[in-house]
Amino acid sequence: MEYAGYSIGEYCFKKLSIGAPLDLVDQETGKYMKLMQQSQLEMAVQYLSIGRQTTLNLLGQAVEPCHLVGDKFNEVKTLPVLIESKNFFLVSLVYNAKTQLNFLFRNYAAALENSRLFEKYEEATAGFYVVSLNNFYSSISLLALYPKAEKGEQKQYLKKVLQNQKKMKKWAVHAPMNYQHKYDLVAAETARVLGQNTQAMELYDRAIAGAQKNKYTQEEALAYELAGEFYESLGKEIISQAYLTKAYYAYIRWGALAKVKDLEFRYPFLVVQTRTTETRTLDITSTTTGSTTTNGFGHFLDLSAFVKASQAITSEIVLEKLLTKLINILLENAAAQKVVLLLLKNDVLCIEATGTSGEHKVTLLPSIPVENCQDVPLSVINYVHRSQKHLVLDNATVAEPFNADAYIQKYQPKSILCLPIIYQSQRRGIIYLENALTVGAFTAERVEVFNVLVSQVAIAVENAGLYAREQEKSQQLEKSFNELQEAQLQLIQGEKMSALGNLIAGVAHEINNPLGFIAGNIEAAAEASSDLIDYLQLYQEKFPNPGDELEDKASDIDLEYLMEDLPKMISSMKSGTERIRNISTSLRTFSRADSANKVSANIHEGIDSTLMILQYRLKATDTRPAIKIIKEYGNMPAVKCYFGQLNQVFMNLVANAIDCFEESNQDRTYAEIAALPNTIAIITQVSEDSNSVVITIKDNGQGMSSEVKSKIFDHLFTTKGVGKGTGLGLSISRQIVEETHGGKLTCESVLGEGSEFAITLPLD
Repeated sequence: MEYAGYSIGEYCFKKLSIGAPLDLVDQETGKYMKLMQQSQLEMAVQYLSIGRQTTLNLLGQAVEPCHLVGDKFNEVKTLPVLIESKNFFLVSLVYNAKTQLNFLFRNYAAALENSRLFEKYEEATAGFYVVSLNNFYSSISLLALYPKAEKGEQKQYLKKVLQNQKKMKKWAVHAPMNYQHKYDLVAAETARVLGQNTQAMELYDRAIAGAQKNKYTQEEALAYELAGEFYESLGKEIISQAYLTKAYYAYIRWGALAKVKDLEFRYPFLVVQTRTTETRTLDITSTTTGSTTTNGFGHFLDLSAFVKASQAITSEIVLEKLLTKLINILLENAAAQKVVLLLLKNDVLCIEATGTSGEHKVTLLPSIPVENCQDVPLSVINYVHRSQKHLVLDNATVAEPFNADAYIQKYQPKSILCLPIIYQSQRRGIIYLENALTVGAFTAERVEVFNVLVSQVAIAVENAGLYAREQEKSQQLEKSFNELQEAQLQLIQGEKMSALGNLIAGVAHEINNPLGFIAGNIEAAAEASSDLIDYLQLYQEKFPNPGDELEDKASDIDLEYLMEDLPKMISSMKSGTERIRNISTSLRTFSRADSANKVSANIHEGIDSTLMILQYRLKATDTRPAIKIIKEYGNMPAVKCYFGQLNQVFMNLVANAIDCFEESNQDRTYAEIAALPNTIAIITQVSEDSNSVVITIKDNGQGMSSEVKSKIFDHLFTTKGVGKGTGLGLSISRQIVEETHGGKLTCESVLGEGSEFAITLPLD
């Protein structure tokens, strides 16, 4: 019997939690309470009492709906006794019920306090479902208080909500019929407070649909109510009232008359519009048995259709999507079999879209002037366009003078509704609706709603036009920016090459002049030295006893060493001079001025000149051995190219590899570097199809992450420190290779292993 009592308590509590009609919950709970009292199962009686008093509060049979004080349970008297006896299971149920009631009646601070007390006493005894409900109520309460909270509190509120959402998401995965709509509603409220309005709209509707599908009437009502408050905050009164009306009737279906009265107090328009078709005042007590009532919207347009239309025209800023959505909704709900949308373009009225019922097919048209089209009655369109007033024809076939229109005579439509789209007293277009079968399909009430919708259509169309014009401006601006950026790159490249070329050419010229002088004099000095040595040798042979003075002089100048070393010095000078000459040649090769056309060039000469210029950076230092250069040159033909620009690419890639070594060597000792020396491998070859040549420059440095690799060719992107890199080198290099030469510059890199750049150049 004890466990039977617990089961009955769970059963009745679940009936309340899943949205069963409250009067039926009260009846069943009362029946089982009487049985438990007869069985003297006090624990079960108290369990049921908490649930029944909660139900009575919602039914409006309590003085204060947020306090469990009534005929069946009195928290003032009973709660202290339960706490003292450490019956925390029942204590937690009391605080859970108070959390729910305070939450429903918008006492959010009190709801959170009771939620905190629930968590204090719950101790995993109140049941999984109760815990989940508490998280649900507390999350929305936190979000309701979020806008007025301090920044620090807001951060804590969101953190708690996100923790709860994580739990709810898990529950939604395992039991979507019970939790998905709750999760969606919390997500909608989260989007609301974060200003994500479009996402909030979608989530509210998903929560409503989920609650409807699984018959959680009270949470369907709550979702409508919160959505209504959301739209009210956006200043969308019509949509707000539509949702709040839905919430009102959902609470009536649930039987929560206390909540119904709360809504009537906060939103008086609900009382005004709640009339029967005979305008009798609604007896809300009768609705709980399933009787139906029509409100002001029900006469002429289904409320959900009205809401959908309002959402469609307020949430879309792309004209094509706006027109498609609107036509579909009108076809589904407006008693129209045909819808045509016309807009004014350059003072010409043009058909932009049409839709027909059946398959609800929508066709977007390329702005066809209405005068060139036979899909609408021109007399009707012209009348509305000139008068800027709507026109309703209950039976167009007999309505003079329009029945003389060729279109009406041919197709014999019955009902026609044509409305002007007006924005700030200016004509913007026309909406044409037609029902070919029914006379009087477009009642005065429908026209009233359509006028409201069309006013929103006018605003939406204007916004869509502004958006389209801004998009066009944005695209033009982006195009101009790209052109400017390309011109900037070319200018920088040209200036860089010009400055580098002028500098190197000047240096080469300055070196070359004295080189010629030195080289010529060295030759003469060599000859003179040779003659002098010959003379001295002859002198020694002829005069074995030259005298003390000559012997002393010979000793002073170390004649024997001089005779041996002078030729070596002269030879060394010649070698150094030759090296300077090679450097000069490399500089001239590197800085070769490009003509207006490509020239045939030896790629290897360009690479060698680059390496010669960078030799000072490749040689050993006191912190590292020399950077090892491995050259694997293939047998390549001359390549038609702008040689100076290609040399710039080689310079940039090799210099970047050296920079990479300098960075990666910072934390390595000389011995560690010597054990695994810095190496740059340069490989050239003809491609397999013999249509191109491939130059590969590969290093064994630290490599790049995939994120860095994806950006290295981007304009102004650099991984170097401030003042060490411009972010232009690789961008310009790619432009030289790909745009100027029609080739390809690619990069492969493995973090910790190195990078490899491949230059592919076509053979003309």
